[in-house]
Amino acid sequence: MESYELKHRATSGNREVSDGGNYKEEHDDVLLARLGKKPVLKRTFGILSMIGFSCTILGTWEGILSTFITPLENGGSAGAVYSFIYAWTGTGCCFVLLAEMASMAPTSGGQYHWCAMLAPPRYMKFLSYITGWLTVIGWQAAFASSAYMAGTEILGAIVLGNSLFESQAYQGTLLMWAVVLLGLGVNLIGGRFLSRMESLILVIHILGYFAVLITITYMADHKSADEVFKEFNNGGNLYTDGLSFFVGMTGCVFSFAGGDAAVHMAEEVNNASVAIPRSILLTVAINGTLGFTMLIATLFCMGSVDAAVESPTGYPFMEIFQQATGSVSGALGLTSILVAISIFAALSMLTATSRQFWSFARDRGVPGWRIWSHVSTRNFFPTYSIYLTMTICCLLGLINIGSSVALNDVISMAVSGLYTSYLIVAVLLLYRRCTGAIAPFNDSEDNVVNVPGAKLMWGPFRVPGIWGILINGYAITYIIIVIFFSYWPTALPVTVESMNYSVVGTMGVVILAIIYYIFRARHVYTGPIVEVL
Repeated sequence: MESYELKHRATSGNREVSDGGNYKEEHDDVLLARLGKKPVLKRTFGILSMIGFSCTILGTWEGILSTFITPLENGGSAGAVYSFIYAWTGTGCCFVLLAEMASMAPTSGGQYHWCAMLAPPRYMKFLSYITGWLTVIGWQAAFASSAYMAGTEILGAIVLGNSLFESQAYQGTLLMWAVVLLGLGVNLIGGRFLSRMESLILVIHILGYFAVLITITYMADHKSADEVFKEFNNGGNLYTDGLSFFVGMTGCVFSFAGGDAAVHMAEEVNNASVAIPRSILLTVAINGTLGFTMLIATLFCMGSVDAAVESPTGYPFMEIFQQATGSVSGALGLTSILVAISIFAALSMLTATSRQFWSFARDRGVPGWRIWSHVSTRNFFPTYSIYLTMTICCLLGLINIGSSVALNDVISMAVSGLYTSYLIVAVLLLYRRCTGAIAPFNDSEDNVVNVPGAKLMWGPFRVPGIWGILINGYAITYIIIVIFFSYWPTALPVTVESMNYSVVGTMGVVILAIIYYIFRARHVYTGPIVEVL
């Protein structure tokens, strides 16, 4: 255990400040010390750049254009509308819980650290370990998903612009690698470049939304309200229409995936206990509104569904853009907006994924933790963790050459992995909440530290009383539904090609993690390590 002295240790929340900026950073370091962690990363992000970071990773209005064909086939137009509303409300409740826990313990570890705080002592070590690995699975798969989507959208735009071009699977993988290498370059620059870029991306995210929405609603022919809000479809021939609705809902759920991205940047954010919860809640409000209105506009303006599904670009929204504008150049102009934002999202995904992995390595949860926990003294980034995350993504991209279906199943592990980690901490938080085991927030109480085995304290943000319990309970119910249906195939009868293998991938990694735990990790992993006395 390493002793560490904090300069000007703050013991009162109303201490006078003579050097505002320095005090804020020192205060963040004190809060991090209460979590037992030593500050080693530079705090370059503020509330605006974090909102840009989170909004870009969620990319809900962009994501819904890429994935809305799933609820359209299983659920129809009406199913897409109502499943988005359900996903939005359920995700909103999940994000409230993430905001509460991030306010309580703003650390890059996120879910596994919260699990260690909230779990009963006898189960803490193993539950925290498994939660950490589920988060690793979810984020590594989410980054691969984002980079794959960016690369194949570039390839789809090439096909859209040149109908004679015949795309090959390996070309999508090569473009995916190009996006990853670009992300590597951006992540290694250092300084405030990344935070300033995220603020710029937020502007592009919002202006791009209006550019696409106004264009398609003005130029396209419109369907009737009955066609949009009343037509259901069971295109996968599932057993019931209700089952088809919930299976199709996973497309809407995916467009909200990655809500804990801001959490894993906590040690690089100023005033993290306040800024992180605000960015999480503003992100779900902003992206949910943009995503829902874009979905409604697209359903009203969409022409032939069959033509969109069978688009040679691989992305139905490109065909929808061409139908709406009546020209290839117009469709390419709108497509370029989504391609640019997809590339930016992949860059941000690399950042969040590497920080989560670095934090888990810092607490000795992964093989080779001494290497992956290293932080560069030049740019104060976990460079080795960034390199490893990039390498894993590139290796996963090779799967696409053999089977795009298999890669899609790997990608769906992002939903199952992340939401299972949410479920564990949500259940533990509800238990603590109902038993009154968390003390009210008091910034001047210096003897309260949110580390395993210590007295717990709420952060500046929480939902008190019965409303907190109701939101917590609704979030748990929603998460269980999401996880259950994320493993279902989208069509019957099930074939080798249509089988959903995500449960095999997720459980396979969990089994390997348990084997590593039995032979090695249980001897070195004790939960979040207390680095600061």
